[in-house]
Amino acid sequence: MPVNVISTENMTYSYNGVEAINDISFAVKKGDYLGIVGPNGSGKSTLVKNILGILPPQKGFVYLFGQPLSEFRQWNKIGYLPQKLSSLNSHFPGTVYEIAGLGLWDQNSENLDTALNLMGVGHLSSRLIGELSYGEQQRVMLARALVSRPELLILDEPTTALDPETRDIFYALTEELNRLQDTTIVLVTHDIGVIGKYARQLLYLDKKTVFTGTFEDFCNSAAMTGLFGPMSQHIICHQHNGRGNNK
Repeated sequence: MPVNVISTENMTYSYNGVEAINDISFAVKKGDYLGIVGPNGSGKSTLVKNILGILPPQKGFVYLFGQPLSEFRQWNKIGYLPQKLSSLNSHFPGTVYEIAGLGLWDQNSENLDTALNLMGVGHLSSRLIGELSYGEQQRVMLARALVSRPELLILDEPTTALDPETRDIFYALTEELNRLQDTTIVLVTHDIGVIGKYARQLLYLDKKTVFTGTFEDFCNSAAMTGLFGPMSQHIICHQHNGRGNNK
């Protein structure tokens, strides 16, 4: 039986006694493309940080590539883009090329050039990253997450501050990585109306698991009809426009 890339069991986490997530259990198989959605404050980023051990889980269990989180050491298998970039001032002493290169686990500079060009910042490679706009910095950090072609990509609100053209390029790139290179992708987004064009599975979170399954399951769920209404439900699932992922 194939080992899950991610699995969580009964994960719960609180800030100062206030629950951010409660009893979250789900699994991500190799080659899956999971979209995690939910309202502001629903615990999406907390969930991701628990999975990666940035916030050590308080209750429950996390397994990465079949190993308990506490024993996992193969971080070169994972590319991660956090929700918020650290503030970079104009004197930060790193160029775009150097910052993106921090994602390399080998010395293949061809991959680095490719990633920078894919994200439309190759021409900025010699610039100090602190001199760039927030959107340009976001592109550089996306390139850093992609540069080593990890087996698992975890992206937390990756299209924040991207212009529409770059956002479309990014989504197309994730689809290509998933379908052609079998990269497992977990993408957190507030844009529930878009993610169904690309992802295959959906986790709808509101501190607890509201829904988990394929977009076809979502489309056929009476509970989700009650939550979203039939029109919004069908817009979200993308099963009726010839591009459904689960047909």
